[in-house]
Amino acid sequence: MKETLQLETSPLNNSKKTSTWTIENSENLYYIKGWGEPYFSINAAGHITVSPQGDLGVSLDLYELVQSLKKRNISFPLLIRFSDILADRLARLNASFDRAIARYNYPNKYQGVYPIKCNQHRHIVETIVNYSKSYQFGLEAGSKPELMIALATLDPSLIAPNYAPIIICNGYKDPAYIKTAILATQLGYKPIIVIEQLEELFLTLEISKQLGIEPSLGVRAKLSTKGSGRWGNSTGDRAKFGLTIPEILTVVEYLKSEENLHYLQLLHFHIGSQIASISVIKDAIREASQIYIQLAKVNPNMQYLDVGGGLGVDYDGSKTNFYASKNYNMQNYANDIVAEVKESCEAANIEAPILISESGRAIAAHHSVLIFDVLNTNDVCTTPPEFIAENDNLIIRNLWQTYESIDVKNYQETYHDAIQFKEEAISLFNFGYLSLAERAKAEQLYWACCQKILEITRHQDYVPDDLEDLEKTMASIYYINLSVFQSAPDSWAIDQLFPIMPIHRLDEEPTQRAILADLTCDSDGKIDQFIDLRDVKSVLELHRLKTLESGHHETQSKGKKIKNETKMAEPYYLGMFLVGAYQEIMGNLHNLFGDINVIHISMSTKGYEIEHLVKGDTIKEVLSYVQYDAEALLESMRQRTEKALQDHRLTLEESQQLLQDYEENLNHYTYLVSDQEKSKS
Repeated sequence: MKETLQLETSPLNNSKKTSTWTIENSENLYYIKGWGEPYFSINAAGHITVSPQGDLGVSLDLYELVQSLKKRNISFPLLIRFSDILADRLARLNASFDRAIARYNYPNKYQGVYPIKCNQHRHIVETIVNYSKSYQFGLEAGSKPELMIALATLDPSLIAPNYAPIIICNGYKDPAYIKTAILATQLGYKPIIVIEQLEELFLTLEISKQLGIEPSLGVRAKLSTKGSGRWGNSTGDRAKFGLTIPEILTVVEYLKSEENLHYLQLLHFHIGSQIASISVIKDAIREASQIYIQLAKVNPNMQYLDVGGGLGVDYDGSKTNFYASKNYNMQNYANDIVAEVKESCEAANIEAPILISESGRAIAAHHSVLIFDVLNTNDVCTTPPEFIAENDNLIIRNLWQTYESIDVKNYQETYHDAIQFKEEAISLFNFGYLSLAERAKAEQLYWACCQKILEITRHQDYVPDDLEDLEKTMASIYYINLSVFQSAPDSWAIDQLFPIMPIHRLDEEPTQRAILADLTCDSDGKIDQFIDLRDVKSVLELHRLKTLESGHHETQSKGKKIKNETKMAEPYYLGMFLVGAYQEIMGNLHNLFGDINVIHISMSTKGYEIEHLVKGDTIKEVLSYVQYDAEALLESMRQRTEKALQDHRLTLEESQQLLQDYEENLNHYTYLVSDQEKSKS
């Protein structure tokens, strides 16, 4: 539970509802000001707006942007990346440290690095490198592939004169990793090889001697300070990475014995991602400062203190130490780091180090918005039967009396009565004493009772424990054109909360409570936890789908045209926000739903422009990932249709139609598309 709870009553839970729904009601309900400022808000039309340049720039209507992308035949789901938000996040982070350095008269500087693992996609890394040149920002590589990215993306000649861009080399390292990092110093980089295990020290020194090039080394310390939240075990004696204090002393003594102590220049620590409490950061920096001071006393060549990642993102906007939030802002973070390091170094008469942070989540999370459409819904039928006859089974008459008697005084008691009568009805049915129609009537009455009770509980200050799950039980299921496993894996794997809300119709009251079910045939392919100021909501307030006028389309069966009447729902779009960190690269191919379409938007003097369109996977491409050859599959289908022709199970026209559809489908998006979109593609 969150600790600070000065709350207003949610508009939907307030018995004194206003007669007219306003965008202010939507702002309060979805708490967009808490997690969205300064980038996301709601305009007078009831649409989400995006201000990619923060407080200073112009706004885009997200719904209108989505409509424009749809007219370009870009199918849903899609991910929209706003490059200018990346620029703004970088500017804010550097400005925070600049202000802190000025405020506390810190005698050194700040140089951040972007941890590539946060989001390795080329356009993102290139954008960050481009926007961060003036800040002398570097990159952090946690693996050999990421080191390859860093070396090819950072260009020493394009940054500052006589400045070697920093590459922090973390993670497990083999000889090839170490050799490449050391050789890169000759290109004008400053790769700092962070020793995670003692074996890496000996290997690095051996390779350095072979190449005749002096390396820059760092050590990663296992702090005793414990992190918080889901990544709290990143620290401590049994943490996965880093050296204990005795091991750090072994590094120092060995380098001293080899007369190479000057190689050691950096102390690094990491107390986990998404640190929710500022007190944890304070404790960690206090401990790390003392370790740095002790190292600097024996090694005057120490230059850098790398405070790692952990700068959190307020996913639910509550500004608490809840795991999906944080009880500090970026300026608090910078102030506490700068002030503590300065105070510690001054007391020990040690020169203050250059400060480095690896704040990937805080840089990347805000810039990506996942947009998906709702396909259809499944609602609980809560309408009671039109009439109950005197000769209806006693159990049905009991349920009817229960339904009629429900009021604010007895709703808890009648809830348990309804459950009992429903269970008795099922038992009677199982023994053959109740017909299928009678069982249906009993269940219909049970759900009508639940709905009537639920309406009462929504207006109560306190809901009894045995009724807490009723809201979720009665929730509608909204089927979304998305794979949670591909596009929001943290939601499934670690119950990470992301803000989710409609991107339009926000001037209308959302009367439905719903959970979201994705396209995969997996019971875990759903989202049933949503942000809330109090704790976590089990349902999301959404609007009823609007039905458009009936349409007609023709199908063919055995050469005959058949007209079909269909009722189509008006498109209803939801957005999942703050998904720019980790989600894309960690997605998997559950049910072979592949990468989605990605749009890169940047602001220009004329409005916005589409920088890049990265097309999502086709079925053919996804099948190739699991070693299927599209041509071989097509040939197999051709042989089967020929056999069916010989056996007179297909006509020639039907066989050709089947083969044509099969081949076309191989080139289609792995997600659901309408017939209109297929015909355009």
